[in-house]
Amino acid sequence: MSTSTYIYIFGEDTVTIWGLTGRERLARMLKPYPQLIFIDDAEKIPGSAQALFLNANFLFDARVLKALLDLDRKAALYNDEGCPAAILTDGNYAPQLLRNLNNNKDHNYKFALLTIPRIGLKDLKIDFQQNLKKKDPPYILPVSLENKPLLEKELFSGSYKGVTDLITKWVWPLPAFWATHYCVRRGWQPNHVTYASIVFAVLAGVAFWYGFFGTGLIMGWFMTFLDTVDGKLARVTVTSSRLGDVLDHGLDIVHPPLWYIAWGVGLAGTATPLTGLGVLMTLMFLGYVGGRLCEGAFQFGLASFDLFIWTKLDSFNRLITARRNPNLLLLSYGWLTDQPDFGLLMVVIWHLISTVFLLWRVVSAWKIKLQGGVLRSWLQDIDPARDRDILAVRIFTRPPIELKKPFPLS
Repeated sequence: MSTSTYIYIFGEDTVTIWGLTGRERLARMLKPYPQLIFIDDAEKIPGSAQALFLNANFLFDARVLKALLDLDRKAALYNDEGCPAAILTDGNYAPQLLRNLNNNKDHNYKFALLTIPRIGLKDLKIDFQQNLKKKDPPYILPVSLENKPLLEKELFSGSYKGVTDLITKWVWPLPAFWATHYCVRRGWQPNHVTYASIVFAVLAGVAFWYGFFGTGLIMGWFMTFLDTVDGKLARVTVTSSRLGDVLDHGLDIVHPPLWYIAWGVGLAGTATPLTGLGVLMTLMFLGYVGGRLCEGAFQFGLASFDLFIWTKLDSFNRLITARRNPNLLLLSYGWLTDQPDFGLLMVVIWHLISTVFLLWRVVSAWKIKLQGGVLRSWLQDIDPARDRDILAVRIFTRPPIELKKPFPLS
C-alpha cells in the first residue's frame, strides 16, 4: 500500500493574494511535507493511494491542510455556503471525482460530490498555534476580486504573533502592511529585508557607541520595523529559508545587549557618564540571559508551549517584559528628557525585575508539576469567537473573518 498522498489542485485561480495564485500558494504551503506527490492527471494516482483534491479558489489555513493530511478516511470539506474546498479520497475514485468536478464548474462544484461524507471546519482537530503564540479561528475562504483586499488584510493579520510586545502589536501593523505590499510589488524577498535590518542594527550600535543617541534611536527603531516586515513578508508569501531563519533569529538574540553596551560606552563622552558601567552591564547580562533561560526552562523542561501563553497574566507580561522594543522605549524616553544615563539605568533595572518575575513563574510551574498537576495554556480553553467579552481574548486573539457577500463561490 502506498504511503504517499497525491495532491491534485482543481479550480480556476486567476486572482492573486499577496502576489500568489491559489495553486502557487498551495504548492508552497505543502512543500514541507515530503510524502506528498503533486500530479496533473488523476489517472496517474495508484488505486490504493490516498488522494487529496484541493480547490485553488480557496485561501487555506495551514492548520486546515495539516488536519486534512492527518485524516485517514474519505471526506469532503465544505465551506458554510456549500462549496467543496478539499476532497480526501483514493486513487480508485479519483478519476470519477475529477469528471464530476469538471462537469460542475459552472455551479462552483456544489453538486459534484454525491458519495463522499461531508465535513466542516468544526470536524477537524485544530489546536492553538504554538509557534505564533496565539489561537485564531481556522479558515477556508473563497477567493475573488471583490474580497481580495479583505483576504490580504486577514492573511497579514494572521501572520502576527498573538502574544508579543506592545510596539509590535499596536504600532507597527499598519505601516508594516503597506511596506509588505511594497516589497511584494517590487519582488523583494524576506532575506533582502533581513539584510537591511542587519545593516541598520550595526549602524545603530555604532551611533550609540559614539554618543549619537538620537541618530542611533532612529536607525534602531527602523531596524525593529524591518524586523517586523521580513517576518510578515515571509509568511504572507510562504517564503522562508534556513539562512533567513538563522539570520533573523540570531540577530534578535545578539544585538540588544550589544546596543546597551554601546549606549553605555557612548555616555562616556557626555555630561552624564555612568560610573560603575562594568557592574551595570554585568547586571544587564544576568537579566538578559536569565530571562532567556527561564523561558527555555519552562518550554523545554516543564511544558510543551511558550511561557508567555501559560496564563493570561503571562501574556499581558509579554507586552512589557524586558525585550528589545520595551527597552528601546526606555532609552528613547531617556534621550527625549535629556537623561540618556537614566534611560540605560532603567533598562538594567527593568531587565532584573522582568527576570525575577519570570523566575517566579517558572518556580510556580515547577511546583504544579511536582504536585502531579498538568500545565495548560489558557488559549486551549477559550474560543476566539465565543469569548469576545473576555479582555485577554479581545487583545490576544482575532474573531472569525466575515466576508461581504456576494462572492463567486457562494
